[in-house]
Amino acid sequence: EVVDPRDHVLTLVPILDICDQLAIGWKRWPQTCNGCNMADHSASHLKQETTESAVVESDTMDCPSLEGSDDSDWEECADDESEGSILCLFCKEKVASAEKVFEHCKDEHHFDVQEFVIKSNLDVYGYIKLINYIRSKKPSPTDIDGPTQATKSPWDWDHYLKPVLQDDPLLFYDVEDRTLKSPVGMKTKDDDITLPRQQYTALLERLHQAEARSEVTEGQLHSALQDIEHLRRTAKTFILSEPVKDHRALEPSHGAIAQLKEDEDEAYFDSYSHFSIHMDMLQDKVRTETYRDFIMTNSHLFEDKVVLDVGCGTGILSMFAARAGARQVIAVDQSEIIYKAMDIIRENNLDHIIKLVKGRIEDIQLPVGKVDIIISEWMGYFLLFESMLDTVLYARDRWLAPQGTVYPDRCTLSLVAISDTKMHSNRVAFWDDVYGFKMTCMRSEVTREGSVEDIDPKTVLSEPCVIKMIDCCTVSAAELDFTSVFSLVATRDGLCTGICGYFCIAFEKNCTNKVYFSTAPHCMRTHWKQSLFLLEKAVEIKQGDQLSGTISVKKNKKDPRALNVRLEIRNTGQMLNFQLQ
Repeated sequence: EVVDPRDHVLTLVPILDICDQLAIGWKRWPQTCNGCNMADHSASHLKQETTESAVVESDTMDCPSLEGSDDSDWEECADDESEGSILCLFCKEKVASAEKVFEHCKDEHHFDVQEFVIKSNLDVYGYIKLINYIRSKKPSPTDIDGPTQATKSPWDWDHYLKPVLQDDPLLFYDVEDRTLKSPVGMKTKDDDITLPRQQYTALLERLHQAEARSEVTEGQLHSALQDIEHLRRTAKTFILSEPVKDHRALEPSHGAIAQLKEDEDEAYFDSYSHFSIHMDMLQDKVRTETYRDFIMTNSHLFEDKVVLDVGCGTGILSMFAARAGARQVIAVDQSEIIYKAMDIIRENNLDHIIKLVKGRIEDIQLPVGKVDIIISEWMGYFLLFESMLDTVLYARDRWLAPQGTVYPDRCTLSLVAISDTKMHSNRVAFWDDVYGFKMTCMRSEVTREGSVEDIDPKTVLSEPCVIKMIDCCTVSAAELDFTSVFSLVATRDGLCTGICGYFCIAFEKNCTNKVYFSTAPHCMRTHWKQSLFLLEKAVEIKQGDQLSGTISVKKNKKDPRALNVRLEIRNTGQMLNFQLQ
């Protein structure tokens, strides 16, 4: 004997799960059921199986036994069911069939059940829950809203799988088969569009999936932002020092950079927040390997010492110092890259030696009174562009111990004459004839801007001339604005089209292994390249001739990180003012 499906169907979720696992559909049974030979059953059929044979009394309904029955007996039973009256969902009206109930609900109560099922994308279980919900709670048609992504439908609960009315014919209505064949109307602003049920369902499912993915992504983003903010607060509390402005430490002698307010310097530090600039510097082997070789081959300078890394960036110099034996390394940077440096330091298990401090050197308090060594890669284009050396000198004056040292400790800035007629023609002489028109006033604009170029060593026309020597252990910020005379001795005949500037760096003081590098045109290329000052008018010189003049280098008053360069060449009448910015 079997359980009458109308008494027990859909009352327990586990039974439904068993049906799904056995591939038993709601609409029809498989061709052969375990325990009977029926085909194409018209109602949901559930068979209870236990370790022992389960015997359940049959309902009083006059349906035939499963054994020895034929299709005609079941069709007769189904006909008997359809002859009864079916109660309306919203009133006490009774009609003859499920279709009539739906028509009545649509005409009298303005609720189209089939359309609601289609547009709400309800499967057979959802449809049964909806019918039992309406039977149980008796809502008005206007109170029934379709499901949304944000809220759960009021009928979408498992207890609504249990019939409210015994033998409710609406629960046996094959809603999936009927709605699958029905087209769905979609209204637009201009006209109506009719789609097949399957296409509409597929589009609706894709929309729901897209909305779900959007909500998940939005939640993940919100969570990530919260994590970042939490990390920053934690870092600020436990790892980073709070910037504390010490106005007593800031004096005019410390230079214009020290007098800048944080918001005035924001653009400069923002430029170092992007990974690309740090990649360029790290991939510059001349730069990075020189610092590495200096630190690692002079480890006696760092053993058990306290080191300050000014403008640490990704922390590469700090890590070199830690591996060389430093007792503590304090790495300072104002740009956002310091948060990546924190991860890098931890990733390399050096966080017990290296302490990171976010802020400007001029604004912060260090966790120590004095340091033994200051290291920094402060050089800019034409050596002094960006004026970061001013910050290193401020750190030196405030925190370096009496016997301490700044590295690199010695630098030189040099000039050399070049002859590149093609470049001069393209940039200066170009304005003499522009499509048949003279634009010579633009020549002076070209020569107002110094440029950063890779100078071909074959274009060099003279011996170099050093215009500035800097001892980082003794120089003052005021001395970084200077005027110097130069004399460039021609090594061959040629047409001088410009003056090239470059610098050299030395690690010498107390070093057993002295290390150097140069950005001269004939040396291995660096990311600094060379600085070029084009002459408005080319000058012809012979081998042995001297091209003499005066050069003045000063900070821009409006933007102290930029440079104003004034170049006067004797016996040519040319006095040129350049800006590096």
